[in-house]
Amino acid sequence: MAILYLIFLASVNGITAQKTHSDNGDGTYTNPVIAADFPDPDVILVGDIYYMVTTTMFVFPGVTVLKSHDLVNWEYCSNAVPRFDFSPCYDLDSCDRYGHGQWATSMKYNDGKFYLLFITLNEGGFICSSAKAEGPWEVRKLPRGFYDPGLFFDDDGKIYVAHGYGKISITELDKDFAAIGKDSLVFTGDIRNGIEGSHVYKINGYYYLYCTYGGLDGIQVALRAKNIFGPYEQKIVISDPTPGVNFGIHQGALIKTQTGEWWTMLFVDSGPFGRFPSLQPVTWVDGWPMVGVDGKGVVTFRKPNVGNQYPIKDLPTSDEFNENTLGMQWGWNHNPDSTKWSLTQRPGYLRLTTGKVVTNLREARNTLTQRPFANYNQSIPTTGVAKLEVKNMKDGDITGLAVFQDPYAFIAVKQDHGLRQLIMVNNGETIASTPMKNSNIIYLLTMASNSTKKATFGYSYNNKAFTLLGNELSMQFSLTVFTGNKFCLFNYATEKTGGFVDFDWFRMDEGLHSF
Repeated sequence: MAILYLIFLASVNGITAQKTHSDNGDGTYTNPVIAADFPDPDVILVGDIYYMVTTTMFVFPGVTVLKSHDLVNWEYCSNAVPRFDFSPCYDLDSCDRYGHGQWATSMKYNDGKFYLLFITLNEGGFICSSAKAEGPWEVRKLPRGFYDPGLFFDDDGKIYVAHGYGKISITELDKDFAAIGKDSLVFTGDIRNGIEGSHVYKINGYYYLYCTYGGLDGIQVALRAKNIFGPYEQKIVISDPTPGVNFGIHQGALIKTQTGEWWTMLFVDSGPFGRFPSLQPVTWVDGWPMVGVDGKGVVTFRKPNVGNQYPIKDLPTSDEFNENTLGMQWGWNHNPDSTKWSLTQRPGYLRLTTGKVVTNLREARNTLTQRPFANYNQSIPTTGVAKLEVKNMKDGDITGLAVFQDPYAFIAVKQDHGLRQLIMVNNGETIASTPMKNSNIIYLLTMASNSTKKATFGYSYNNKAFTLLGNELSMQFSLTVFTGNKFCLFNYATEKTGGFVDFDWFRMDEGLHSF
């Protein structure tokens, strides 16, 4: 097919680093509070630090925990589950867990310990515990799982979990988090199908179940009762159909600051980049936690009063691979094979060695993924650039840079009969190819826009002039994968194993880019 030759007009090294924070520097912030895929948030305050856990599903290290001093500026704290060895599917061994895995984790702190309770639909329930949010975390399988669990430690020492889809039940747990007796049905959703995402609180003598009727046009509700087993009454606390960054805002946590303010962290289905957390003020009206202002989610608003001022922080994105450990922004697509990747075999590089013959990227182990951040200026796409060395490839090897969901696309180097070519693959089809020059170094680029839902791909031999290859990927957020589109670094074999490539760096930047 014809190759489109256009010149990339800006040097990647000269562009402005991407703004990955919502803090405006003037006492206000702008939603989303993080413009990336951190869905199903639960947030707690311990001491003067807020902790947030989110869903990572089949990506490991996973079950990401973030921390913040002001609810606006977040940084990585830990990935509670380094790998998940409870099914061969997490090793991509003749099966996979796309669209499955860990989700909707409940986070609590009790008697000097942090707890994370979550479910996987295939393997059941799990509890993670640690004396420190930074870990290490102990991961333990439970006798049973609870759908969208809301863990709760009551004042009298009893432990409960709220759970369910469509019908919400309360179950008492013993000290090992095993169920005591039967589930007690306490509420049946009556606004529409699918009430879920329960979080449990005890406030001013009431038990509150903070739940959602999920979907793109989500509805957040609160249920309250004097007894944890009900009867519960229901109130819609926000249902915002306004087009934009708060459309359908739902599912998350209630938070009380040190100064007595109330806030909530919810999320919005925000497009192909995934589901973005949104920080909203809460006003108590007649004993109900009403979200937003005048029934609408806020976009730009004053920061929470937490009793102090804290500096702006950016979550890391770029990586020079100069450390002996990966940055916490990275996660492998399913469990990695630790014998086939290294940051120490060649210091300053990420080495990916093929270890299994596969037919496509979905089957490839040791695909390293990272969330792209949407630009707060929606007209500017998000750019990822990788520099890699390919001289140790074997015939049949394919290595490169992908935007991965369903569908996915990538730009890559492919070796056949000792010769290398650059290819662009879109939705499983090779769209374009061109012979690679006599060089062992290549720069691969993608520009992806969460607003236009399009991604393009290009290559360069000098990191200055880039050539577009192939066509546009029409990104989607498909429930077959159920996480946002990810930038991916990969190297897989289609004929024989043992070839390897070295990634010198990956940089995620913003700027006005052109081919």
